[in-house]
Amino acid sequence: MKHILKSQSMYIITMTTTVSDLMRKNVFTIKESDTIQNSAMKMKDKKVSSLLVVDNGGKPTGLVTERDLVRKVCINDVRTTEVKNKEIMSAPLITIESNSSPSIAADLMLKHNVRHLIVVDGNSKDTSKLVGMITPLDFTKYEEYVRDDTDKESIEMILEYYI
Repeated sequence: MKHILKSQSMYIITMTTTVSDLMRKNVFTIKESDTIQNSAMKMKDKKVSSLLVVDNGGKPTGLVTERDLVRKVCINDVRTTEVKNKEIMSAPLITIESNSSPSIAADLMLKHNVRHLIVVDGNSKDTSKLVGMITPLDFTKYEEYVRDDTDKESIEMILEYYI
């Protein structure tokens, strides 16, 4: 986001990095009623580590991650063709506003012990206003922008913890 400041008849443009600058806009979905085997195959095909789980009406209800597959499926030796996404998905979704700072996103991830935040438009916490997703990997793009020591500390902490 650009901010323009007027200083003694001179305009100075400053850049403020927000979550919307770093987030992934392509969020792949899968239905609650699909099997976790379908989720694993879709993650592999799309080369992603998570899928947004939606109900029959397309409303986001949760998230299925590789971590969910390992911790809730693999170690329990269940049949992947019989377990539905709704049974293992992480819910409720943790959201962040698109205009938030990356350090707030890092703090939210640490606070809720999650690796994925759903990015919603503006001031809305409504998941129907979904505009993207942010993960710790997305913060690597932010490292070049960090100027504030407080932001840098939060970002380094999330990167060390999750990557």
